[in-house]
Amino acid sequence: MDHPLSPQDIYNAELLAQVHPPDWVNPKPEGRYNLVVIGGGTAGLVTAAGAAGLGARVALIERHLMGGDCLNTGCVPSKALLRAARAAFDARQSERFGVAGPDGPRVDFARVMERMRRLRAGISRHDSAHRFRDQLGVDVYLGQAHFLDGESIEVGGTRLVFDRAAICTGARAAVPPIVGLAEAGFLTNETLFNLTQLPPRLAVIGAGPIGCELAQAFARFGSRVTLLQRGPQLLPREDRDAAIVLERFFRRETITLLKETRVERIEVVSGGGRKLHLRQKETTTVLEVDALLVGVGRAPNIDGLALEKAGVAFTEQGVHVDDQLRTTNPHIYAAGDVCSARKFTHLADAQARILIANALFPARQKVSQLVVPHCTYTDPEIAQVGLTLAEADEANIAVDSFSVPLEAVDRAVLDGESEGFARVVLKKGTDRILGATLVGRHAGEMISELTLAMTSNQGLAAIGRTIHPYPTQAEAIRKLADAYNRTRLTEPVKRLMGAWLRWRRR
Repeated sequence: MDHPLSPQDIYNAELLAQVHPPDWVNPKPEGRYNLVVIGGGTAGLVTAAGAAGLGARVALIERHLMGGDCLNTGCVPSKALLRAARAAFDARQSERFGVAGPDGPRVDFARVMERMRRLRAGISRHDSAHRFRDQLGVDVYLGQAHFLDGESIEVGGTRLVFDRAAICTGARAAVPPIVGLAEAGFLTNETLFNLTQLPPRLAVIGAGPIGCELAQAFARFGSRVTLLQRGPQLLPREDRDAAIVLERFFRRETITLLKETRVERIEVVSGGGRKLHLRQKETTTVLEVDALLVGVGRAPNIDGLALEKAGVAFTEQGVHVDDQLRTTNPHIYAAGDVCSARKFTHLADAQARILIANALFPARQKVSQLVVPHCTYTDPEIAQVGLTLAEADEANIAVDSFSVPLEAVDRAVLDGESEGFARVVLKKGTDRILGATLVGRHAGEMISELTLAMTSNQGLAAIGRTIHPYPTQAEAIRKLADAYNRTRLTEPVKRLMGAWLRWRRR
C-alpha cells in the first residue's frame, strides 16, 4: 500500500483493521452490478452506501485505505491537532481571564499525536470494510482498479461488469517543481500525521487552507514556523479583509510570513536540516529549517485507471464531467475531488447524492444548483458562502454589503473573541443574499444559517424576524439583518413615524 501507517502502535493497527484489513479476501462477483464505485473516500462511500440502501447491487473498490483522505490524512486527524493546539494557546492566554497557574503549559507532542491516532481509529469504524460488507450489503474489493472497456473493470485479476460506474478516487497532495525538493525530503498532509517528534523549525510552503491551518497549529505547539506564499495574500481565494484579520493573528503568534516569495531551490545541510534559497522580488535570502511541509493544492488521482479504455476524457486537472456529473461515457459518472475544482468533503458528499439520483434514476439534478459553504479552520475561523465583494465586482454584479464587527456582539466580547466580523453581500436594492463571510472562532458553526437562507430563497429580512438566543456570537447575523432593515426606513417613513410618536406622547 501507499503511505504505510506509522508508528506501528495499537491505534494504527486498529485503524488498519477497519479500513484495509490485512486478511481481507475479495468477493467473487455473481453477475452484473448495477453500480461499481471506484474509490472509498467520502464521495465513494456515500455513493456506495446510498445506492445499496436503495436496493442496487453495488461493488466498491479501494486501493489503499477506506475513508480516503478525510479520515486518514485530512479532516479527521488535522482537526484533532487543531483542537490540541487551541488548548495550548488558550492555556497560555488564561491569565487575561484571571486564571493563572504557577507554570505555563507544556506541550507533549507525542501525546498530542497519540490522541489523534486514538480518535481517528475510533471514528474509522464508520468507514470500515466490514461495515460496508456486513451491514450495508456492498461487495468491497481492495486493490487497484482499472477499466477494461466501457462496461467492465478489473481489480486483483477479477473482472466486474457494470450498468453504471462511479469514479470517486479523490485527490492527493500536489508537489511543486522546486529544485532539490525531492532530495531534501518533505512532508504533506499524507505524511505529516506520522510524526511523533515536533520539528523545532518548520517551513510551510503554501498559504492556502491546509498551509494556514497547520502552520498555526505547529506554531502553537512550539515550532518556529515560517509560512511562504507566492502571492500577496494569505488564503488568496477568501475575502481580503478576512485574510488581513488572520494575518494579524499569525504575526501576533510569531509566525514568520514571507509573502510574494518563491522557493528557487532546496539543499540538505549537515545535521539533517534543509536550506531554502528564496527570492522576494529582486532580493534573495536563505532560510534554514528542520522540516518542510508542502501545501500547495491537490492533484486528482487518475493514474492507473486506464480511463481512455472506457472513453472517459480527463486532463491533469481531473475527470471531465457535465453539470449532472456524467463523464464522456454516459454510463460512467464521477464525484468528489477527482472531478471538482472545489475540493471539500461536504461537497463530495453532496455530489455523491446527485450521482446516485442521476445514475440510477431518471433524475436531472445539477451540481450548479448547490449552495456550498466552506470554512478554513484557523483561529479565528474563516467561513464563506456564495460571492465575496471582490467576486461580485469582478463579475459586474451590482450589490449592497453590510458588515458587523464582532466587537459589537456582546458574547464575542465576553468570550474575549471580538476580533473578526460578519459580512453579507446582497443583490442591490433587495434582501436577497448572494454571499457571506464570517470571521471568528465559531464561524464554521454559524455559516449554515446564511447557507440555509440562500438555499431556501429566504432573504436577510427573514433572518431579522428570527429570534436568536442572547448572548450568542450568532447574534452577529441578526445584527446584519438589523442593519439592512434600517436602510428601508426612508426619510418620509421616518418623518411619518416621528409624527405618530409625537402624537402618542400628547
